[in-house]
Amino acid sequence: MNILNMGSEKDIYKAAPTPERLKKNIRVAIVTADKTQDLEFFYPYYRLNEEGYDVDVITPKGGAFESKQGMGLKETKRIDEARASDYALVYIPGGKAPAELRKNENVLAFVRDFAASGKPIAAICHGPQVLISAELVHGKRMAAWPEVRSELEEAGAIFVDEALVEDGQFITGRQPGDLPRHLWGVLDILQGKKGAKKAS
Repeated sequence: MNILNMGSEKDIYKAAPTPERLKKNIRVAIVTADKTQDLEFFYPYYRLNEEGYDVDVITPKGGAFESKQGMGLKETKRIDEARASDYALVYIPGGKAPAELRKNENVLAFVRDFAASGKPIAAICHGPQVLISAELVHGKRMAAWPEVRSELEEAGAIFVDEALVEDGQFITGRQPGDLPRHLWGVLDILQGKKGAKKAS
């Protein structure tokens, strides 16, 4: 996928293909939309690519999308074309994107279907808002952006003010500064070292 500056319509970077010797032949999904928080999207996007995973970026309408600071991708997969069974992990970045995602019934159905598999779902910052709307947070320990705390608690979750919070298949974090610790936990679980069900 090509990263672009939406203002100039010029490619800035291209994600290089993963060398064959590093490929895991395992697909992961990042579910997002316009106005996602830049670091919370690009950090996991590249970190997961770096580890040899095939990363599909899934958006409500497919095609190009633009992050909060104007960066983005030229091509994404449309949510109604995505099958939860194809993925080993779903990652939901924050920013303003989750406010849109949570209103999309196709997004919520996809997240619910994936949750039923027991495989890991990661969300950071405002990302847990999607899990709230999908009715998946009751009784779960979760981190999120501080403004999301009351909403999580009203939905029956237990707010935890930490960089990495793992509860079964759910892996959550609070903010961009948590990303290194958060991704360490995501990869640990994704690779089957502990926690949620490892994808085959």
